[in-house]
Amino acid sequence: MKLTIIEHFEELEDPRQAGKIEHQLSDIILLCISALLCGAEGWHDIEIFGEARLDWLKKYGNFENGIPVDDTIARVMSALNSKQFESCFINWMKSVTTATKGDVVSVDGKTLRRSFDRKNSKRAIHMVSAFAKKNGVVLGQSKTKEKSNEITAIPELLDLLEIKGCIVTIDAMGCQQKITKKIIQKEADYVIMVKGNQGYLYEDIISFFTICHEENFKNVPFDYFEEVDNAHGRMEIRRYYINSISPQAKVFSHAVRGHWGIESVPQVHKLAA
Repeated sequence: MKLTIIEHFEELEDPRQAGKIEHQLSDIILLCISALLCGAEGWHDIEIFGEARLDWLKKYGNFENGIPVDDTIARVMSALNSKQFESCFINWMKSVTTATKGDVVSVDGKTLRRSFDRKNSKRAIHMVSAFAKKNGVVLGQSKTKEKSNEITAIPELLDLLEIKGCIVTIDAMGCQQKITKKIIQKEADYVIMVKGNQGYLYEDIISFFTICHEENFKNVPFDYFEEVDNAHGRMEIRRYYINSISPQAKVFSHAVRGHWGIESVPQVHKLAA
């Protein structure tokens, strides 16, 4: 029997004093996730969504005292243990969706909009997300203190996910031996971008392809695919990538294109910052 979304978050500790609780934590969690999935982008949006959909929300939660105001929502969610929230969220996603074999799982880090708070001396929030393209869902997210911390956050996030048989795509930030080894350990493949500032690796790739072209790829298994975008007067040719998949140009192209679907993914975890 599958657990409901509320049951998946039962282990999440409520940081409030028992005698001062007006709105149940499970109601606030349900409200926030529902509102975000419907496009809400801030605390006030979440409150407005709740007032408009209160009857629907009561089918799944309590909401005895109605919808909390935006300040209350922000205060409660900001006080939660982010690691506990991540664990509950990922377990919930595991229960409702599975990354299917061959699916492209895009891992990407970004700075959340409006998360920098100069008044309260709070730094901007950086998130690492894993997005399954075929199912169109976020499999998991993890918060990092700095953008540079994505290098350590990515393997930790991968540890929590079921990605066997999938193709994991990451931008140049993920071009690290520790990350590629972790993906192989999880019995998945990877497609990772390589940029010019990555020194010898980038230079070695160029040298390898130069020699292969000169010798017409003699004794080197390969497949060929070239895509040139000529838009707005500019010609764009895709960058170099390292990957562990077999030389199938269409599969590789599908993985590269699929990676950018994560750009439009709603950031559920910004609520537990």
